[in-house]
Amino acid sequence: MDIGTLVTRAAHRFGDRVAVEGPDATHTFAALGDRVTRIANGLLAQGLRPGDRVLDLQTNSTAYLETDLAIRAAGLVRAALNYRLHPSDWERIARDSGARGLVFAAQFADEVTGFRDEMDVVVQCGTRGDGSTGALTLEELVEGASGSPLPALDPDALCGLHYSSGTTGHPKGAQRTHRNWLASVVNMTQDVLGGVPDPDADCYVHAGPITHTSGLFVLPFLVAGARQIILPSWDPDTFVDAVQHRGATHTAVVPTMVARLLAVDGINRERLSGLKMLGYAGAPMPPEQMRQAYDRLTPNLVQYYGLVEAIPPVTVLDRDLHARGLADEPTLLSSAGRPALGVELAVVDQSGAIVAPGEPGEIVTRGDHIMAGYWNAASREDLSKSVVDGWLHTGDLGRMDEEGNLWLVDRKGDMIISGGYNIYPREVEDVVAEVPGVAEVAVVGVADADWGQRVVALVTELPGQTVDTDAVLEHCRSRMASYKKPKEVRIVAQFPLNSTGKIAKKVLREQLDAEAAGAKAAGADR
Repeated sequence: MDIGTLVTRAAHRFGDRVAVEGPDATHTFAALGDRVTRIANGLLAQGLRPGDRVLDLQTNSTAYLETDLAIRAAGLVRAALNYRLHPSDWERIARDSGARGLVFAAQFADEVTGFRDEMDVVVQCGTRGDGSTGALTLEELVEGASGSPLPALDPDALCGLHYSSGTTGHPKGAQRTHRNWLASVVNMTQDVLGGVPDPDADCYVHAGPITHTSGLFVLPFLVAGARQIILPSWDPDTFVDAVQHRGATHTAVVPTMVARLLAVDGINRERLSGLKMLGYAGAPMPPEQMRQAYDRLTPNLVQYYGLVEAIPPVTVLDRDLHARGLADEPTLLSSAGRPALGVELAVVDQSGAIVAPGEPGEIVTRGDHIMAGYWNAASREDLSKSVVDGWLHTGDLGRMDEEGNLWLVDRKGDMIISGGYNIYPREVEDVVAEVPGVAEVAVVGVADADWGQRVVALVTELPGQTVDTDAVLEHCRSRMASYKKPKEVRIVAQFPLNSTGKIAKKVLREQLDAEAAGAKAAGADR
């Protein structure tokens, strides 16, 4: 089975039902299937061959969904360019992938000039106010293309390069196959959605970027014959309108977006009563924010965890686990839930032996959701150090209880070492987040002459509330060992975010280290 076959089957089965409503076009399943087929055939007619890499740079639109499906259905390898990255990152990905094709939204015409001339095939989606950019337009490609059925593809054939957000270095391309995506469809449907969407009642709204977590729901709703709404960008009020007046029932966001939704005037469960699932991923949600989301937005909260190298979901904190946690098992709220249907999961020590329940170690996982490897040779060498007997060593530290619930302790690279002690920021963040008024928190280690590193907590405030930094320190003092508690608490207006909406801790560390170095230099000058 391959992605093109799924699109064709949905077109035949659901025909005149509405498949997608976007800012640029609305299509039935039959029309969507025809356009995907013609775009795929058109790209091949331009001289691209199965296995060639095609860059895809767009924001949320119906055209983006079409080209996403068509590139992979053609047997080509789609390398999505996150529009939030810098053009220099796009150029780096273009060279790393060896792409021969580029599909881009007209709004990015000026930004792609650094590498578009290196492409053999260039297709523009949409138009700019100043006219044509000289590229073949998507509509021209469709009009001249064949509607002949596409051949079936090997499920183990490569269909995508998914580049990391680059917070710990230059982005690396994880190779994803049709089999990887099919595994995600099954796991998403079973464990995140809680069952096959009802084509007569369910509708997914892409409130966040399709390049990120929202894109994981395109295929599950497509194969079920359920409608999808594409919002051009994240706007809390527009999202609420989609639920209240357009029949949206499911969505997935990052916790930062949940915080913005909670700030909407008059937001309550009644206004979002049609919401059957509010999924979140990409970063942990502070327990207090989770409680507010449960009380004021919807009881249908679902969290899922995954990686670029292991397509989500790997684990799922479902509706029942949220309810248990909020009722009388609060520790569950900081867990990542249980392994998804097709996922093997374990926590191991440095020798690779599985540790006892409750003991920390590295999270490893195995199954059809694991990538085929990194794209370039140097990265493949890195992978050989991370995969043993099919188990992907994630670099995430965690612990599991006897029920199989997983707690993410932290990333190896985020661990703070102060005075010779290992400190996991996630543990400190969960405690700080309990303080009234805290919206989001990031804990980082800053260079310190005496301790090696000192713990600094940065906090944003909930709308209309203030956070007492002394109260934060006192709360931490009462809840954790002295060496773990923050040495300093700072209130910030907002956090720097990486391309996937996560707090960019690397940027925070660099800013604080530069500040400390500047203060030290100023002191020396006096």
